[in-house]
Amino acid sequence: MGKAHPPEKVKLIVGFISNNTALFDKIKSILEKKLKNPVDFESPLLAFVHTDYYNEEMGTGLKRKFLSFKRIVPLENIAKIKLLANKIEKKNSINEKRNINIDPGYVDLSKLVLFSTKDYSHRMHIGKGIFAEATLFYKDKKFCAWPWTYPDYKTDAYISIFNTIREIYKKDLAG
Repeated sequence: MGKAHPPEKVKLIVGFISNNTALFDKIKSILEKKLKNPVDFESPLLAFVHTDYYNEEMGTGLKRKFLSFKRIVPLENIAKIKLLANKIEKKNSINEKRNINIDPGYVDLSKLVLFSTKDYSHRMHIGKGIFAEATLFYKDKKFCAWPWTYPDYKTDAYISIFNTIREIYKKDLAG
């Protein structure tokens, strides 16, 4: 019989999507204050071109950026980060339309997990109306996609970013 034990702490990440890149620095600062956790990695700006899902709400010319946070965090109550992201999105909306999409999740040694308010066959409820999905898995020294992985998360650019964040996380675990 297996013995229950607490999971390792995880590396918190956030992805931004917007055509107003000035919001990225503003929201980064808000998150650092609210989470009491400084950013230790910031990706370059990436064109967000793999879907037009957000165009009606946020317009065209969308950009993406990823951040990771210095202090690794326990998994207990991790759903709160998605609730915080939703509040920040709403506060920065105009006429009920978001100006920024904030996608929180985490990296551990074996996977990248994203949070959502939408249920689906491959997502598990983790509390407070928030669902989690393993978006990427780690194998053969790199992150790999599942059949349900979003197209942009399958790109070499994104995989490289998450591999870098995983290396930072490994150093965090080593102390």
